[in-house]
Amino acid sequence: MFTGTLPFTDAERPYIALAPMEGLMDGVFRELLTAVGGIDHCVTEFIRVTQQVFPEKVFYRLCPELHNGGRTLSGTPVHIQLLGSDPELLAGNAAKAARLGALAIDLNFGCPAKTVNRSQGGAVLLQYPDLLNRIATRVRQAVPPHIPVSAKMRLGFKDKSLALDNAAALEAGGIQWLTVHARTKTEGYKPPAYWSWIAEIKKKVNIPVLANGEIWTPTQAQQCQQESTSDLLMIGRGLVATPDLARIIKEPGYQPMRWQEHLQLMVRMADQLPHLTDKQLTDRLKQWLHYFSMHSPEIKAVFDEVKKLRERAPFFAALPQH
Repeated sequence: MFTGTLPFTDAERPYIALAPMEGLMDGVFRELLTAVGGIDHCVTEFIRVTQQVFPEKVFYRLCPELHNGGRTLSGTPVHIQLLGSDPELLAGNAAKAARLGALAIDLNFGCPAKTVNRSQGGAVLLQYPDLLNRIATRVRQAVPPHIPVSAKMRLGFKDKSLALDNAAALEAGGIQWLTVHARTKTEGYKPPAYWSWIAEIKKKVNIPVLANGEIWTPTQAQQCQQESTSDLLMIGRGLVATPDLARIIKEPGYQPMRWQEHLQLMVRMADQLPHLTDKQLTDRLKQWLHYFSMHSPEIKAVFDEVKKLRERAPFFAALPQH
């Protein structure tokens, strides 16, 4: 039985968590975004569990914040996410993460990637409520009672017919909260997100439910809260495109960052990645520029200027000197 305190018990509303984005949201990115402010907790990229309980180095690589009490340098808690289908292996890795200082364990039942789903991980498990229950039960049993266990799911795999059953199965397994990405695996990331389904899930369970999916602006955040009846939000791509989105949502009168400040954040990221090759670095930075450009014609012009550059010197020379 859980004996700890939920992270949003006394937090201001809306509560905003930073989503785990595989291949993007690493420790460097979490440090940059949480330093901007407004983010209440983060979740790591998933640790894919298939055959073993991993050595410590794997957990430290995916969650370097373990060296800082499980928090980013700005003090934001980071939760470790596990992905897999074997209840015993997931339980063993969850226990290992807890021993290393994880502040919370999150279970991934939402990843839509074909490679993950083919190996029985992520959203494909939403076809099997009983398995979800067994996984949640074993992980909850393996983790000390003061450390919360949560789960993230989509509304289903091919359709939404098992959405309520899956939520109930996870709650019965002992999780402390549930994050729901308001689309099925088949629907991917295409608009719209079906936030009203989250309201139905909230009626079904007696644990907190975080609403996730298609929150890019303060207006969408407000609409999501209304339709989902949840003031607990998880935002991913929206915070990549607008790093201060959480503050814009939370703080009336807040003056949003200028586009030049967004570029400065990107340059700061580059300073944290000296080990990357020129192509690896410019690819990474162009990935972020692409998201920035969705809401900024100025950055769209910058992106068009540098998108074919693969060496760092010409890349940085082409950036506006502000």
